[in-house]
Amino acid sequence: MNDFVNPAQQAMDLIRKIGDDVSQTRKPMTILRIDDDEFSVQLMEELVERGAVKVTKSIPLQRGRGAKFIGVNLTLNGWERYEQEKRGDFQSNYGFIAMQFNDPALDVFVENTVKPFVKEDTGYDLVDMRDVATAGLIDNIMRVRIRDAAFVIADLTHDNRGAYWEAGYAEGLGKPVIYICERAKFKNNRTHFDTNHCTTVLWSKEEPEKFRQKLVATLRRSLDDSS
Repeated sequence: MNDFVNPAQQAMDLIRKIGDDVSQTRKPMTILRIDDDEFSVQLMEELVERGAVKVTKSIPLQRGRGAKFIGVNLTLNGWERYEQEKRGDFQSNYGFIAMQFNDPALDVFVENTVKPFVKEDTGYDLVDMRDVATAGLIDNIMRVRIRDAAFVIADLTHDNRGAYWEAGYAEGLGKPVIYICERAKFKNNRTHFDTNHCTTVLWSKEEPEKFRQKLVATLRRSLDDSS
């Protein structure tokens, strides 16, 4: 598993953590401790400087690795960003792909073809749940990643129920959803009737460039329509 490092997402994670805690307790966080992560400390300090977070005091930890922040709360600006994220209005610079895992052919195609094509042609990273090394309940993490994504690609080659659910969740949030499917599967058995009338980009590992052109054109059109 590769850690998916995205500064905007990490900053939003800090805002979410503070907002969730304060919403539950109805009072500022007594202590927010960040251990052995100077990058997160810098993000926290920048959130304070930009007026999204306010703290009473910050104390460096021993050996200068990490810090603890006392009396932590969100400002009005921070609460607005927190609510935007909950509604799915916050968008990071990545897309999310919903798919069935542990199919060697699909795994290789996604890693070596789909993700590089999306990155090279649109500038967006494309991640799946295996790229997100975050502690917590997997379902909640998945919802957050979809909620913050700029778009979702759903591979329906295996009629994976999880991929259908994740695509539906994204559709409900108003996210652009691009459906893809292996060409032979789609021609022989289609996909679920709720999606087989939607634009579906067909892929074949023998014709990656043809898939690339259609995927990128569909993705750019979808992002333009949602802006």
